[in-house]
Amino acid sequence: MDQSTHDVRRASWLSIVNQCRQRPSDISVKQWLADNGIKEKAYYYWLRKFRREACDQMQLPETTKTSGVTFAEFPIPDYTNHHAADAPVAVIKCNGLTLELSNDISGTLLTRLLQEVLHA
Repeated sequence: MDQSTHDVRRASWLSIVNQCRQRPSDISVKQWLADNGIKEKAYYYWLRKFRREACDQMQLPETTKTSGVTFAEFPIPDYTNHHAADAPVAVIKCNGLTLELSNDISGTLLTRLLQEVLHA
């Protein structure tokens, strides 16, 4: 295909893509293509080409070089005074109160504590 044929086809498809973009919002792309006798595969082929062209023409800001690795420090509570069995398995903070729970808490006590915290 010579360049002038390609340019004519490109202009025609660009017009089709723009018309499709201006379709009423209650009509899907698929329906608009069917109503206008346009093959779906051809439409998406040209749409992809136009998007690639637009992407290639974009002026992207240059990225600043970094070391590539960043770290964030997360404070960990100090449980050195606790035995491993005494260390909490869950911590609940609500309304300024902190509950540290272990595995051996009863369901009844946990329910009662949560009710009291919600009403505090």
